[in-house]
Amino acid sequence: MTEGPLPHRALARFLAPVIIMMVAQSLAPQFINGGLARAPNSTQTLAAFALAWGLVDFLQAPMSQIRQVTLVLGTASRESALRVLGFVVITGCLLVSILALVSWTRGGAILIEDLHGASPSLARVVRTALVAMIPVPLLEGLLRYLSGLLMRVHRTDVISSATMTGIAVSIFTVFLALSLPAVQAEPIWLPILATYAALLVDLVILVFYCVRLVLPVLPARSSDSEPVPGWGYLARFFWPLALIMAIQGLSRPAINLFVSRGPDGEQALAALAVVYHLALIPYGWINEARSLPAAFREFGDRGLRRIRDFTGGCGILAFLIMVVLFWIPFVRDLLLLDALGVSAQVADRCVTPLFLFSFLPLTVAPRSYFHGVALLQHRTLQLAPSAPSRILAIVLVMWFLPGSIGGAAQAGFALLAGFICEAIVLWWFVGPSRIQSQPV
Repeated sequence: MTEGPLPHRALARFLAPVIIMMVAQSLAPQFINGGLARAPNSTQTLAAFALAWGLVDFLQAPMSQIRQVTLVLGTASRESALRVLGFVVITGCLLVSILALVSWTRGGAILIEDLHGASPSLARVVRTALVAMIPVPLLEGLLRYLSGLLMRVHRTDVISSATMTGIAVSIFTVFLALSLPAVQAEPIWLPILATYAALLVDLVILVFYCVRLVLPVLPARSSDSEPVPGWGYLARFFWPLALIMAIQGLSRPAINLFVSRGPDGEQALAALAVVYHLALIPYGWINEARSLPAAFREFGDRGLRRIRDFTGGCGILAFLIMVVLFWIPFVRDLLLLDALGVSAQVADRCVTPLFLFSFLPLTVAPRSYFHGVALLQHRTLQLAPSAPSRILAIVLVMWFLPGSIGGAAQAGFALLAGFICEAIVLWWFVGPSRIQSQPV
């Protein structure tokens, strides 16, 4: 136990590189898309990669929680780190196998051609991309594992630097590879090469710094107070987190399904595509506050109270930023009409969703704190009900809210209701009266 209060500046230093990294990650695809637009058959290539990456991203979504698994269970000793690494490799290989089945079997053809309605020529390019990206879930899992180790020693600056270096290399790869004969013959290799360039550069940097910064401070053997986690315990700890990510991934498709059937479906979907991306930038980083309780667990209960106050302050700050960006007509029009170049009709439909989404940080902040507490205390099973409650609230609001208010506005109300419901459920299962001093 560390004596003295946990300073807020330490928490800010921990999160600041993560914020920079997430903003860079949100902007990087625009540069890659710019390169793709210069390739032959650019429209087909953009559509094929978007479809292929959507499938890959859905399958690898559970691996996004590996960082938290490593931070909580894999940083007590080198034995623990190796055990968690084995779990990451097994889980990653399982997801790789599923992606291989999707890529090579008739089931993949049904998914791509029948369900998504892709033409035979587009489906062929999509399958090429899927086959090429089969190892991606495993690589993403290894990246999350390494970043979890570095978070335990509070080196988020290394994680951010590695990510941004990978992004820079991927952008450079796009413009360097444009003239390659293989890319000219099959343009889908352009985003694939860019993706692997970013992943591999990121991986090399994180491996180097883990060997240099993490391994020297990890005890060789585990203590009685923090034993090596068993395989069954790792699976029980991980599956609720994977379930949450899988179900949360259905939020947007569920909303889009209702919106697309409305009278203004096409323009409402266009508005939502803008709103989702624009609104996430000011508040998306608050999700990473869930790592704070485990990363600063040496400060005990007093540290938890400081983290609670700090996370709440982050939510208020993000809310105020969104008020300035989305409530002031001049600033909002500058973003929508001038910076993003959307049409006036679509911009009008963005107004209400942006206003409603401005309140999301006030729900994301407590959600992140309760997630962090549950992770610290190994109570991930109590997180499981939150994601189904979010989907249920979204579906109910979209079903009963009158369509006369417009599809984009409906979506705004539904998503806000889903986030509020999720935060309430987390408070009920992991709330202040149930927070324990020791893991269970």
